[in-house]
Amino acid sequence: MNQTMDKDITINTSYSARTNKKKQLISILENAAKSVVILLGATLLCLLFHHLGFTDSNIIMVYILGVLLTSIATFHWVYSLVSSIASVFIFNYLFTVPRFSFAAYDTGYPVTFVVMFLTAFLTGILAIRYKEQAEQSSKSAQRTRILLDTDQLLAKANDKVQILTVTATQIIKLTNRNIIIFEASDGKLSTLHTFPANGKDFPSYNKEIETSAAEWVLKHNHSAGATTKLFSDSRFFYLALRVNDRIYGVIGIDIGNNLQDTSEHSILLSILSECALALENEKNIREKEAAAILAKSEQLRANLLRTISHDLRTPLTSISGNASNLISNGSHFDEETKQKLYEDIYTDSMWLINLVENLLSATRIEEGRMTLRVTTELLSDIIEEVVQYSSRKLQQHHLTVDCKDDLILVKADTKLIVQVIANLVDNAIKYTPQNSSITISTYTTGSMAEISVADNGPGISEEDKDKIFDKFYCGSNKIADSRRSVGLGLFLCKAIVEAHGGTIHVEDNLPHGAIFRFTLPREEIVLHE
Repeated sequence: MNQTMDKDITINTSYSARTNKKKQLISILENAAKSVVILLGATLLCLLFHHLGFTDSNIIMVYILGVLLTSIATFHWVYSLVSSIASVFIFNYLFTVPRFSFAAYDTGYPVTFVVMFLTAFLTGILAIRYKEQAEQSSKSAQRTRILLDTDQLLAKANDKVQILTVTATQIIKLTNRNIIIFEASDGKLSTLHTFPANGKDFPSYNKEIETSAAEWVLKHNHSAGATTKLFSDSRFFYLALRVNDRIYGVIGIDIGNNLQDTSEHSILLSILSECALALENEKNIREKEAAAILAKSEQLRANLLRTISHDLRTPLTSISGNASNLISNGSHFDEETKQKLYEDIYTDSMWLINLVENLLSATRIEEGRMTLRVTTELLSDIIEEVVQYSSRKLQQHHLTVDCKDDLILVKADTKLIVQVIANLVDNAIKYTPQNSSITISTYTTGSMAEISVADNGPGISEEDKDKIFDKFYCGSNKIADSRRSVGLGLFLCKAIVEAHGGTIHVEDNLPHGAIFRFTLPREEIVLHE
């Protein structure tokens, strides 16, 4: 297989060499044709001038102009030289006496021929040099512009792929060559990117040879590949994308049979240096963001532990105290006192259960393990389950259910939506004084069902409205029973509702109070006659 691949490479190289020779031959013929046409045009004009009686000096100036045009239209001084010599001989043959011969009667004509030749040739040479200088200035300006654009574009790139794409695009503008880039990770080549110069198809190449060359560059931090002694059979010339000794990738440039000039290579190195610095900055930014996220996570964990330790201590102290009283003095208590202690134990236990459920749900959301078991349910049945769940907490509040339509079907995970509404009702109980009213309402809006939980308590400040759904945010309002909140309830409500494809928000309940509204996808009712 390797012999076949080597044979293919030899055939491709030979074909490429033949193609280049053919292009050079065509270019030579084109420039020769331009020279002949210009010389022929100058001769015809001179014949017209001679017929009109113009002097020899005018005719000589036409030929000098022809040589000048030849030097502008062609790419090498040889054409100007040949055109100058041909102009002298044609002038001698057609316009000196005796005409139509290469003899000349006037003794001054040899000097005239020499001056004519030198003037034409030097003019052509100066024109070629001026054209070359103009081309070099244009290339220099273009390369400088490419380098400046590279710096600006890399500053706007947001990730590694964008940085590599910008770099490859700018190098293609500079060299018009195909580009191949290997990303480097942990001292090994990883993702491969190819960028064709024509924007269409990337040429075929020997992947084994190119990968070996790129791996050598990555390992030794030195260029290799085409035009070098190492991996000279490679199609690409490889350079490391590096900052000091840290390598972020290896870039390969399709050399073919055309070598890079010095100025182009210098700009190329500058672009690669800018790319490596951009990759370095991108890496540093990612590390800083990861460190910031880790620090924030640790801070949140510390806050959570402090909050939970405080919140667990209060109900556990109450439960243990009431249980101790029942054990030690239960025979001395009347039934009403016992019942009150039982209810306190139950209330604190339910609060702890609710706290644990919220913590478990928050953990599942953060780890991406919250899965919805969506079924089609009657919204009224979900509301009824919430009322039964919250009935023990509503002894000192008034709960009203207002369902505009008892046949609203929703697509939802029943358990999670019950948790959402129960959390909203529980918040209304905790943050409103005794004898406050709480209303659960349901109605439809287009393809969505809307559920609202309203209270007539003190309401929510504008400052709290922007943060109330954030994790661990407890707000500035005091809880009616003086028990602190962990700040997970509304965070979970938002996560669950949005996982269902709905939205949730809070608004004022005029003249005072708050209304929490959220939506769920409806399921259309199909009636069969």
